Amino acid sequence: MESQPCLRVSLHHVQHFRRSLQAEGVLDQSVCLLKEPTGTVLLPIVHASLSQLDLRSLRTTIESSAICELVWTQSPLPYKKKNRGTDGDQLERVLQGLLESCGERWTDDIRGDLPKNFQRHGDLVLLADNCLTLPVWKKLDQNLWSAVTQGLGAKRLARMSRISSDGFRSPVVTMLVGDHSWVKHVDNGVSYEFDVTKCMFSAGNITEKLRVASFDCRGETVVDLYAGIGYFTLPYLVHAGAGHVHACEWNPDAIEALQKNLESNGVQDRCTIHRGDNRQVQLCDVADRVNLGLIPSSEDGWPVACRLLKKRTGGILHIHQNVTSPLASAAAFQSINTDNSRSVSGKKADRAAWTLWADEAANHIASLLQEITAASWRTSILHIEHVKSYAPRVHHVVLDLECRPFNTL
Repeated sequence: MESQPCLRVSLHHVQHFRRSLQAEGVLDQSVCLLKEPTGTVLLPIVHASLSQLDLRSLRTTIESSAICELVWTQSPLPYKKKNRGTDGDQLERVLQGLLESCGERWTDDIRGDLPKNFQRHGDLVLLADNCLTLPVWKKLDQNLWSAVTQGLGAKRLARMSRISSDGFRSPVVTMLVGDHSWVKHVDNGVSYEFDVTKCMFSAGNITEKLRVASFDCRGETVVDLYAGIGYFTLPYLVHAGAGHVHACEWNPDAIEALQKNLESNGVQDRCTIHRGDNRQVQLCDVADRVNLGLIPSSEDGWPVACRLLKKRTGGILHIHQNVTSPLASAAAFQSINTDNSRSVSGKKADRAAWTLWADEAANHIASLLQEITAASWRTSILHIEHVKSYAPRVHHVVLDLECRPFNTL
């Protein structure tokens, strides 16, 4: 099911954030706001405008304890009665005319089977598989897809059914209209080109890409253990100013796109691609910073990351993880150490679960570093960043963990 990006805010901040999002041009005004049972409200964000969403700046306009986080809801938000949106109106008119010309009657069931959310990559629209499923559409054959392409103002059309279990997280995408499947997506001035039938592109990671872009990595050597097409490799090079990035990737299709993206962004001279399983990479004692951008868990890469950190000075690990919050109330977490010096985004009960996981990860990393280097290390939690929510209790977070050998303290 295609999900809808939303900004989750507290009820008494709704008007403040709605005005801010409207001013930035990122509020999806074709659908309604959604009040949640927890007293929060979801403000819908336009898919194509996610790269313009400055979440960090928005958070500075309210108290630090207030709720302001990017989430993805699987529940379709209702369209506003008087404004369904230009794409939806045009598509409905085109398909209704086509069906009626074939002697079919337009019904509410047919209207409800139209695409409600889709990804737009330049002139290509990527549909989910939860629309246009009624038997009546089969009567139109290829005319259906030509009409959908026209109705959405696109030149090419594709449909994604699921994610492959081939180990590469390759999408299962079928081209419906068009002679090629390469697309271009621009986020924060960074150009990403990829084949939609072979590589994934996660728009939901935009806030983390913006955060990485804000780092000061001048003179640093960075290792990106799960580089993909360059989701984080490119922001490190283009905006954060990393001296050199070692990009590890084992999917040959992603590597092809990564090479193309390094060249198109003019940073190919500051990046070395390491093909294959990152556990076999022939590097050690080189990194000031290691990015572990794999979910649901990057734990298999933790020993590799520890081996890569500079033994004399250490560095910072950015560890991605999907953390599931338990059903227990927030009171059950009061015994957890939530040091005020730590920076953690999110609701109180969820923050407690993230902090518990982060503490365990920090201890595990310290043990791995001692085992690998035969020396004692200190690990310090700098920040826990909430990237997005997949479900009410499943959260993609990033732990910024500083790792230093005691002899440098």
